[in-house]
Amino acid sequence: MIAVAVIFLIAPHIYGNTSLLFTIMTFVVLAEGLNILYGFTGYLPFGYVGFFGTGAYGTSLLVLHAHLPMVICVIGGGVASLVVALILGPLLRLSGAYFSIANLAASQILYFVISNPNLSAITGGPYGLKLEQVYDPGASYIGMIVVLLVAVAIASYFRSSRFGMGLRAMTEDPVSAALAGIDVVRQRLIVWLASALVAGLAGGIYAWNLSVFYPESVFTLQISVFAIVFALFGGVGTVLGPLIGAAILYSFYAVIGVSAPQYFMLLYGLLIVLLVLFLPNGVLSLLERRGIRVF
Repeated sequence: MIAVAVIFLIAPHIYGNTSLLFTIMTFVVLAEGLNILYGFTGYLPFGYVGFFGTGAYGTSLLVLHAHLPMVICVIGGGVASLVVALILGPLLRLSGAYFSIANLAASQILYFVISNPNLSAITGGPYGLKLEQVYDPGASYIGMIVVLLVAVAIASYFRSSRFGMGLRAMTEDPVSAALAGIDVVRQRLIVWLASALVAGLAGGIYAWNLSVFYPESVFTLQISVFAIVFALFGGVGTVLGPLIGAAILYSFYAVIGVSAPQYFMLLYGLLIVLLVLFLPNGVLSLLERRGIRVF
């Protein structure tokens, strides 16, 4: 966990494009946050971006209207995502595709509320927000490293603790887990909230770093798609899988996707098909097949 932080602390001195490094780190956090939910409960949130956008706007509104210290504003953005997660808690009664679609619809509702022109005086509506008064790329970069450590710590706890063993039992057979004394509803809610908190904090730091953004930039479904693909590519239910998946695939996107997006989409599609067919458990499953324990 500390090694990951050290890598991103040293990286700017080796590779000067800190904007790209920050974006990679953002998707590492989102992939890990999505992994916390999907990897340990089996709930796939197509609308995961809703928590990210809520965190970005929660943080920004505190900056603009409450004028609180930046750290408190970012934490407030995370709390805003927690509140939204609590409101959407009944979605956990659904399962499979029904949950994924309902979660996607919820994220779109959040987007339409935020971008409503009638709320322009509060949220900026479709015209976006400006945070130039707190713009600090260096501090926000460090902030994202801290959020990354939080995400990895949560995933590590779920991976190795008794609580995590209960989660895996629930994923395999929730009825048997409940009969064994596991509070299925409570544990699912805890994981749901933890996943939302990670995305909300990441959204707050992202808004701080970007300083000028629009609803489309923090509520775009591409963010959810990237987080899902990155987590699946590395291997969900692990700690290192989402880190590896996000680092490799977003670097691939930065090299090809920007300069030749038409070829990138083709290659990305082929990659996903090959992944589903031959490596459904992610690239780390190659190590597990060789008897190497994956964390």
